Amino acid sequence: MTQVAISSAGVDFGAHSVFSDITFTIAARERWGVVGRNGTGKTTLFKLITGQLQPTRGTVTRQPGIRVALLEQHRDFEGASTVWEAAAGQFRDLLALERSLAEQAGALGENSTEAELERYGRDLERFEREGGYTFAPRVDAVLDGLGFEPEGARTRPLSHLSGGERGRLGLARQLVSPADVLLLDEPTNHLDLETTRWLEQYLQETDRSVVLVSHDRAFLDAVADHILHFEGDSATAYSGGYAAFVTQREEQRLAQQRAFDKQRKTIASQEDYIRRNLAGQNTRQAKGRRKLLSRLPRLNAPIGSDGTMGLRFDVKERGGDQVLVAERARIVVGDRTLIDGLSARVMRQDVVGFVGPNGAGKSTLLRAVMGETELAVGELRIGGSISVAYYRQDMAQIPMNQTLYQIVNDLRPLWERNMIQGHLGRFGFSGDEVLRRADTLSGGERARVALAMLVLSRANFLILDEPTNHLDVESIEALEEALESYEGTVILVSHDRALLRALTTRVWVLHDRHVTDFDGSFAEWETASAERAHAAAVKASEAVALRRVHEKQHTQRKAGTKDDSRAAAREVRRAAADAERRVESAEREVSELAGALEDPDLYTRADGVQRARKLGVTLDTARKRLDAAIVEWERATEAVEKLAAP
Repeated sequence: MTQVAISSAGVDFGAHSVFSDITFTIAARERWGVVGRNGTGKTTLFKLITGQLQPTRGTVTRQPGIRVALLEQHRDFEGASTVWEAAAGQFRDLLALERSLAEQAGALGENSTEAELERYGRDLERFEREGGYTFAPRVDAVLDGLGFEPEGARTRPLSHLSGGERGRLGLARQLVSPADVLLLDEPTNHLDLETTRWLEQYLQETDRSVVLVSHDRAFLDAVADHILHFEGDSATAYSGGYAAFVTQREEQRLAQQRAFDKQRKTIASQEDYIRRNLAGQNTRQAKGRRKLLSRLPRLNAPIGSDGTMGLRFDVKERGGDQVLVAERARIVVGDRTLIDGLSARVMRQDVVGFVGPNGAGKSTLLRAVMGETELAVGELRIGGSISVAYYRQDMAQIPMNQTLYQIVNDLRPLWERNMIQGHLGRFGFSGDEVLRRADTLSGGERARVALAMLVLSRANFLILDEPTNHLDVESIEALEEALESYEGTVILVSHDRALLRALTTRVWVLHDRHVTDFDGSFAEWETASAERAHAAAVKASEAVALRRVHEKQHTQRKAGTKDDSRAAAREVRRAAADAERRVESAEREVSELAGALEDPDLYTRADGVQRARKLGVTLDTARKRLDAAIVEWERATEAVEKLAAP
C-alpha cells in the first residue's frame, strides 16, 4: 500500500531552484535511505512529505490519516520536566492515568469503599485497554537502547541534559511515537557504535515505514531497502541497500557516458557534413540534416565527482618509528576516573581505531595526548620527530571571528591570493565565499574548513575525533581515499563502521575505564567479538519483557484478596512470589553472562573466541529460562488479580 507518492515534484525559493522532477513512492514498511551532497534538498524533501511545504511543481499525495513523525532539531519537549516524560511525548494522558492509579492503590489500604474500588477497577481496565502495560516498557526499551537509564530517567531533570543527550532524547521520542512513517535526519549523529547497532536492529524490525537521511554507509546498507540519491538538481531512486546503490549508480553513469559520447560523435559527424555541403550540390540534404539536428534532444554528460573535496594529506618529514607511548596512564576528571592503566605503543603508519561509549573518555584521552589534559598517574609520550595535527570534534581549532581567506593566510602567509583561493576552492569555497566569516558557516562547511586547515599542517601524526560528523557521503568517501594513501600515523575516533573497516590496522576498545588493544583491523574485531554483539542483543530483547514485568508490578492492584484466610488464596500468592524469585534469579544470570561477553579483553586471549562461543550458548539457555519464568510469573499474577477482584 502506497503511503506517500511524489510525482515530478520541484521546489523553487524565488529565483533559486532547490530541485526538480523528483518522482518516487513510499510503500508500507519500506525503508528509504536518502543520500547526496549537503544543500541538495534533503531537508526540503522531508517538509514536502510532512506537508509543511507545498511543491512549486508536481504533486505530493499522502494516504488519508497517515501519521508522520519528524525529528525537529530544536525541540522544547512540550513542557516535560523529566527525561522520561519527554520521551513518552504523545502518551501524556496515559502517564497521568498511571500516576492516578498509583495514588489510588496507595489509598485503598486506608479507605477501600465500594465506590473507590469501582473507580480503581474502571481506571485499571482503561489503562490496560489503551496500552498502559505496553507503552511504558516500549519507552523504557528505547531509552535504554539509546543510552539512558530508564529508572533514573523518570526523575532526571530535562534541564540537566547536554546537547548530544537532547539529540538522543529527541530521537527516542520519535521512535516511541505511534507514527506510520518515521522521518529520521542523521539519526546516528549523537550515537556511539553500540547505540548505532541498537538503532539499526530496531529499524530492521519495525513494522513502520522509514525515510532516513544519513552519511553512515554501513548503517544505510544494513537498514535501507531503497536509496534516493540527490545529484545535480534532481534525485534518482534505486532498489536495494547502499552497496547495491553504489553498483547501480556506477553502471548508470557508465551507460550515460557511453550514450553521451555516441551522441557527441554523431553530432560532430553531422555538423562536419553540413559545413562541407551547405553551399554545394548537396545543399538540400545539408539543410535537411541541419533541421533534424536542431530538433535532436541533447543528452547531458553524466554527473561525476565534480565538486567533491580535493583532499590529500602529505607529510613534511617521515618521523620516528615509535609515535606514541602510553605507560600506566590514568585520567581523572573531578572525582571520576575515565581511563585507568593504559599501556600501549603506536608505531609509524598504524591506523588505530578508538571506539567506546559516548562520554566514556575517548576525547579526553586525545586531549591528554595533546598535553591539554593532565594525567593523574603514568605517562603519555610522543616520539621524536613526530608532528601532530588534531581534528577536534567540536571544531574549536577554527578561529570563528576570521574569514576563510584570513584563516588560510595565517597558516600560509607567503601564499599569493590565487593560491589561497585555489586551496579553498578544493574544499568547495569559491568566489566571494572565501570572505565569509567562519561563524556564519553550517556544520558541514565548518568540517570542510577544518579539513582544509588539517591538510596544510603536513603532520606525520593525525588525531581525528569524529571527522565524519556533518560531512555528506561523497565527502566521507574523499576523506577515506585521502587517509588510505596517507603515509603517516592516525588515531581515529569514529562511529562510522565503513570508515573503520576500510582504514584501521589496530583497534582500541574503551570499556569500563579500561582500554583493550586489539592487534587487528576493525573488521577482524567485529568478527572476533560477534558474541559480544549477540550478548548486547539478548540484553536489549530481555529488557523489553522485564520492563513489562516491572511496570505491571508498579501499577497492579495492591488491594488484598476477598478472603486472605483462605488456603487457596495463600497458595496463589505463594506461587506468585516463587515465580517472581525465579524471574529475578534468571535475570541475574542473564546479566552476568552478558557482562562477561561484553568484556573486550575476553576476545584478545588465545582461547577467547572459543570461550565466548560457549558463554553464548549458556546465555541462550539462560534466556530461555528467563522467558519461561516471565510467562509463569504473568500467569501467577493474573491468578492473584482474579482473587483480589471485588
